Amino acid sequence: MNCLKLTLLILSLSVFATVNAQKKKFKIHTLAFYNVENLFDTINNPTKLDEFSPIMKIKSNRRKAYNSKINNMAKVIAEIGKDVTQNTPAIIGICEIENADVLEDLINNTVLQDKDYGIIHYDSPDVRGIDVALLFQKKLFTPINTSSHELIIHDDQNQKRIYTRNQLLVSGKLENDLIHIIVNHWPSRRGGEARSRPKRIAAARLSKRLVDSLQIIDPYSKIFIMGDLNDNPNNTSIKKILKAKNTRNVGLKGIYNPFETFFKKGLGTTAYRDSWSLFDQIMLTKPLLEKDYASYRFYKAGIFNKSYLINHNGKYKGYPFRSWSNGNFSNGFSDHFPVYVYVIKEIDTSVIIKTND
Repeated sequence: MNCLKLTLLILSLSVFATVNAQKKKFKIHTLAFYNVENLFDTINNPTKLDEFSPIMKIKSNRRKAYNSKINNMAKVIAEIGKDVTQNTPAIIGICEIENADVLEDLINNTVLQDKDYGIIHYDSPDVRGIDVALLFQKKLFTPINTSSHELIIHDDQNQKRIYTRNQLLVSGKLENDLIHIIVNHWPSRRGGEARSRPKRIAAARLSKRLVDSLQIIDPYSKIFIMGDLNDNPNNTSIKKILKAKNTRNVGLKGIYNPFETFFKKGLGTTAYRDSWSLFDQIMLTKPLLEKDYASYRFYKAGIFNKSYLINHNGKYKGYPFRSWSNGNFSNGFSDHFPVYVYVIKEIDTSVIIKTND
């Protein structure tokens, strides 16, 4: 081989190595949240007002309706983020479930069974028996600490305590990265938005205290705040209490809300009287926004609003295709769309060049 050919070979190998070294590869996972709309079992709990749940109002074929509801919820969960990650969510927060039994039925459904989901659930004092929970793929996430936190609020007229959902705090490792997740289902707007507003402000203060407690221990805590907040991204509870912003340019202990951008575009997760609300959100703290992808960082957010989740007929055309209608199971899904975020982490991109002896 002459000197010119040798020089050209060396140059070509150098260019090959440089180009391939610049092609970064990432791991990606989905973290999601879903209000599954009254996922109750068929058994009356005498200590709760679950007899008012939609499924208990069904006079016949109640078990069939329950099984169909489980199938539908499992189908949705199995597809959130799958087109990008080729996997179901690594972690998903859930609300409007009655107990751990319905979660067991959900994760053992045929479309989810092979994912080996674990369950984190505590009974809440909610009068109807509605709880929040967290599901996680055991091979991807390892819980380290879990706790349930009571929201203590009172009726503004008679000052009697209102028993509502607890907030769930889970700390654990997504593979080797320590993260924290707060799962919420804040008080509803029953009685009107203005009258019920103090209850959600109280819920936001509880969430903020949980965030503060984590950041006192470690200012660089990676925290996800997810849930059905019954408030939009521009409401007082989120903007003034949590101080969430729709810009990544937040301080070290700041909170970023990617769903405010969706809201400003007129998108939502639930509809009422021909108006969209974006009550379902996932917010995150500053350390998840850094550009160093040696550990998991936020990539993008989304609303899972596939066509089959939308009602295409009748009075509620264009609304989320809900499960219950006029005392019957409609074979729908939920009155809320799920929301999700992707997190990514760079994989080792060392280039190995093989040469022939």
